[in-house]
Amino acid sequence: MITIPLPAKKIFFIILCLLFLTPFLSAPIALLSGFLFTNLFGNPFDSLSKKTVKWLLKASVVGLGFGMFLQKTIETGKDGLILTVITIVLTITLGVLLGKLLKIDKAIAYLISTGTSICGGSAIAAVSSVINAKDKQISIALGVVFFLNALAIFIFPALGNLLELSQHEFGIWSAIAIHDTSSVVGAAMAYGEEALDTAITVKLARALWIIPVSLISMFIYKSDNGKIKIPWFIFLFILAILANSFLDLPSFITSYVPAISKQLLVLTLFLVGTGLSIKTIKSTGFMPILLGVLLWITISVISLLYILNFS
Repeated sequence: MITIPLPAKKIFFIILCLLFLTPFLSAPIALLSGFLFTNLFGNPFDSLSKKTVKWLLKASVVGLGFGMFLQKTIETGKDGLILTVITIVLTITLGVLLGKLLKIDKAIAYLISTGTSICGGSAIAAVSSVINAKDKQISIALGVVFFLNALAIFIFPALGNLLELSQHEFGIWSAIAIHDTSSVVGAAMAYGEEALDTAITVKLARALWIIPVSLISMFIYKSDNGKIKIPWFIFLFILAILANSFLDLPSFITSYVPAISKQLLVLTLFLVGTGLSIKTIKSTGFMPILLGVLLWITISVISLLYILNFS
């Protein structure tokens, strides 16, 4: 790690944040820059960055809703519904079985499986609270998901172009096969406007499955915790779509709010990148990463075949 004075490090960090609010730098570049910065210099605002990511992502997604319409959103959500159910059930079941085969801690395998099948870190956080997972189990599962998320932003757009997927097809595929909403957004933004709208709609509909999966997990692990983290911001996203569809909103809201939200998402990905260190990846261990990769390949291939043949 390169040592520079803390004030200079802070100024450099702030300048980069401002740069990623401009339309000149892409989402993948933002993520890579965050990763390089934190591994070369260290993040001078580590705790603040982690807190900011959560709020920025939610606010940006809600802002995108002001540029979307209800009928198209419903049609898009219906396209991914069957595939969502199939892949969630298959991924969690396969993850539990592979976890036993690879002799991975039961809770870690289950958290990686739910994170892969629904929405990455959010699903892991929700499920871990109802199965009473330990901090180390949670951190390992999050490490696997964050590592694969980072790869997805670069791999998926390239594969989409290679396979000549349409904007709609890529949007559904990325929403199903990529873990976290932030990385889904990053990959879809790199592919195109329609892909982004489709991906956001399908991913947020998929994220609602946190609730039934958490309830089932509570029963399986015989937990009496009863605490389920519901992604409430999704309902604000829906309200934004309803407002744009049925109210005569000023043009600066329907035009500028979605545009600003997209730039905030690029900044969000920079901050996400600053939370991914080489040390974290190494501490995760090989077997959990192997499980994550196997599940990721499975869900990616199955969802792609379904989209190409039935969508």
